Amino acid sequence: MVWTAVQTIAEALERLHTTAKSHKRVIVAEIMGRYAGWLALMGGLAGGAHIILIPEKPFDLDEICRIVKERAERGEGYTLIAVAEGVKIPETGELAVAAAERDEFGHVRLGGIAKFLEEEIKRRTGKQVRSTILGYIQRGGSPCAFDRVLGIRLGYKAVDLVKERKFGYAVVLRGTEIVPVKLDEVVGQLRRVPEELFEYADVFKMD
Repeated sequence: MVWTAVQTIAEALERLHTTAKSHKRVIVAEIMGRYAGWLALMGGLAGGAHIILIPEKPFDLDEICRIVKERAERGEGYTLIAVAEGVKIPETGELAVAAAERDEFGHVRLGGIAKFLEEEIKRRTGKQVRSTILGYIQRGGSPCAFDRVLGIRLGYKAVDLVKERKFGYAVVLRGTEIVPVKLDEVVGQLRRVPEELFEYADVFKMD
């Protein structure tokens, strides 16, 4: 987890709250993370998104529209939705792809799920809906204090492993400890949001 990115996402969502509320709109913010929803989940929680959509948890578009309508009926004139870029389109089960070309790792560039949701929610509810892609701003800026200290701790442990001639390891944060892990245990592995954390995505759903 890169907490600097989470902090940046949370701050962006806080700003979107104010514009969505003043214009009484639904705003859908697309968040990076490819096939794992960690950044959307944690950034959405910290930024108070009313609805958080992640790749690991399929969603019902009718339910999303129902929540939007119910919030409006209760006098909550706006809804903020945080969606991970790797969320699949419900009707087709396909990913929203921004570009067909692949990067050096063979990955297509994801993007467009927020625009899809904007159009569908607008069509089904009649509400004013806007979408935005947070994009590269999530990757930049000064690191937060936690990530600065974490970087030092990871580097310190890596140097220790070299001194001990222990090669073929990555250093990782596990709980509060920095530990070595064999490279073949982490390279090419996707760490997805576990099911026991899914309920966090619903924390602000009816606020």
